[in-house]
Amino acid sequence: MDTHKNLTILQLNDTHAYLEPHQEMFWESGKSKYRQAGGFAKIAGYMKQLRKEQKGVLALDCGDTFHGTYPAVASKGEVMVPVLNELGLAAMTAHWEFAYGPEQFRKLSAMLNYPMVAINVFEKATDKLVFAPYALKEVSGLKIGIVGIACNIVDKTMPPHFSEGIYFTLGNEELPGYIQKLRQEEKVNLLILISHLGFPQNMKLLSEVEGVDICLSSHTHYRTTNAAKQGQTIVIESGCHGSFLGRLDLTIENGRISNYKHELVEISDKLPDDAHMQELVQQAVQPYKKELNQIVGETATVLNRNNILESTMDNFLLQSMLHATGAELAFSNGWRYGAPVVPGPVTLNDLYNIIPMNPPIQTVELTGQELQDMLEENLEKTFSPDPYAQQGGFLKRCLGLRAFVKIEAPKDNRIQKLFVNDEELDLQRRYKAAFVTEQGVPEKYGANRANAGIKAIEAMKQYLDNHSPVRADLLGTFTAV
Repeated sequence: MDTHKNLTILQLNDTHAYLEPHQEMFWESGKSKYRQAGGFAKIAGYMKQLRKEQKGVLALDCGDTFHGTYPAVASKGEVMVPVLNELGLAAMTAHWEFAYGPEQFRKLSAMLNYPMVAINVFEKATDKLVFAPYALKEVSGLKIGIVGIACNIVDKTMPPHFSEGIYFTLGNEELPGYIQKLRQEEKVNLLILISHLGFPQNMKLLSEVEGVDICLSSHTHYRTTNAAKQGQTIVIESGCHGSFLGRLDLTIENGRISNYKHELVEISDKLPDDAHMQELVQQAVQPYKKELNQIVGETATVLNRNNILESTMDNFLLQSMLHATGAELAFSNGWRYGAPVVPGPVTLNDLYNIIPMNPPIQTVELTGQELQDMLEENLEKTFSPDPYAQQGGFLKRCLGLRAFVKIEAPKDNRIQKLFVNDEELDLQRRYKAAFVTEQGVPEKYGANRANAGIKAIEAMKQYLDNHSPVRADLLGTFTAV
């Protein structure tokens, strides 16, 4: 008997706790343009409208949801719970959720009205899974298996407290067994993978493992305007900051996807606000609103983080670090998240969106050789031809140096020439550098680490006090040659 069914899958990924509408960057007419997007009231408005119009909607979250804005970090993720429980999600997986430590993340998961799924997060003491490996849902008469893979770099590149007592695998060895179980024992009609490995990593994984119908990818913030295919698997990823939802409309005949349509839905101000969600968002942000709305200065440059080699947002942060410490060089992470700040007033909220953890600034002495080795290592983690070896966000952010690099060159051979403040690198010389976090200057590099006695937010405030309106143009720190 021919069974013809329709299903709509909605993807939420890398929202980074952006509860309210915010500036977002769009490429239009050959340029970068900025306008308001996102906000959970509009996300809920769109989802509720769709559910009224049609049956068979399955909404999934791929993680990076509980961390990234001040209210989320200050409450260790807890302000997000009532908001997320309102969305009618079927399952989620994770990455930055581990920032509050595994115990707090377990507590958050227990408060949700949907399951956390991950086949690749294990307890060190027992080798048992920390979360359920998959969830089962029945929608439109279809039995759907939802398998989760959490971000695998948590215990490799992130601060140690993120992964206390737990460890992460890539998930490629575990996945085939779960596919077999869901297909043969659970008899699912559709198998969906929600994965926070990143788009290149997921494409490689799906080239090795067959049997996944749909992969909802996240972590790398790709905006797939057209769904990708890897073998028989449909793959989408839907931007970041909750500025977009991914929508897949599927036609399923005789247990197979016979047709699909994909849309990257912009969460624009044209969408309706859901009144109840608006209330929940207000409750979440209200305690912090007055403090965060303070104007702390002005910017003449659009501060954004959308470029892989260098960004204006981080140049502003790095300028502030040099100003606070008097160091020659400054380093921060290649973070991808952080909503743009357009020219005009800068609020305290903007500063926390740039660096929500507000880490202390530290100083360290690096030899020229260490500097070169550290940058080569980071170039490999960003541009490795093997997606499984890519462990960065964007390239490490630097100020005070200029590197001319061959991106396509093999590991440890990418830097053609390296200059520190216009002088060619001296491998023997020691250079004083300011940095934030373990990823700024990893522990194995440098000597005489010291706390500079100031945190990142305070340093940016001081810099704004002295330099408003700030300029933070692109300087060609890394130039691909």
